Amino acid sequence: MYSKFQLAKKYLRYYFTASNGKGHGVHSPFVFDFIKNVLNDKKQYSSYDVIETQRKKLLHDTTMIEVEDFGAGSSVIKTNQRVVKNIAQSSLKPKKFSQLLFRMVRYYQPQTIIELGTSFGITTAYLAKGNAKATVFTCEGSKNIAAIAKQNFNNLSIKNIVVTEGDFAKTLPALLTQLKTIDFAFIDGNHRKIPTLDYLAKLLNSSTSSTLLIFDDIHWSAEMEAAWAEIQQHPAVTLTIDLFFIGIVCINDSFKVKQHFTIRF
Repeated sequence: MYSKFQLAKKYLRYYFTASNGKGHGVHSPFVFDFIKNVLNDKKQYSSYDVIETQRKKLLHDTTMIEVEDFGAGSSVIKTNQRVVKNIAQSSLKPKKFSQLLFRMVRYYQPQTIIELGTSFGITTAYLAKGNAKATVFTCEGSKNIAAIAKQNFNNLSIKNIVVTEGDFAKTLPALLTQLKTIDFAFIDGNHRKIPTLDYLAKLLNSSTSSTLLIFDDIHWSAEMEAAWAEIQQHPAVTLTIDLFFIGIVCINDSFKVKQHFTIRF
């Protein structure tokens, strides 16, 4: 992965070259609507506080657990014996982006949601709270991390989440066969180029023209940036939005001209 210094340089370049996030000069109706009604929605939803309370508990949890890591691994923690609060500090998606995903689900109302990379379930909870009528199928490689996530879902009284444990390479194909089609996916798993592109291919096979795919950490490393560049050029992809820490992908074939947007957030 990039060093903190490298990532900071890249972020500054993004910040000063991206569109200002107000929608001025954006000629895509979809992107303008997204900026106005989702990105810039400043309402403090009641779900925010209850989920953030659960996050705070994780950030103070000194329990030691054994972790199986099927992905690129933690950039901070190198041992399989890890403390819960340390995992939480390095792997939980910041509330700014978790709450954006909540607003996306709330606004677009997808019914079938996939998440690759449950971690302790904070982002999963936001996805599930965004639409109580949806089902979130979340996949986690580590059984001990998944167990903590399940407890968090119980604590939050969330019932519309189904957890699948194990290596994504094995669990994702079976899950997609079961679901047939998906409406929304958040990919926060193996941060390598080839697995990321493989997830894209598998998800596209189960997608419709209204499906939204969100890829995490698209500028995390040279490999992930290369994966993001290939995703943008994929023939099925008609529109992308780069928010630096996440990338949003549309495959709506009514968008006749392929467009890529970089928006400050």
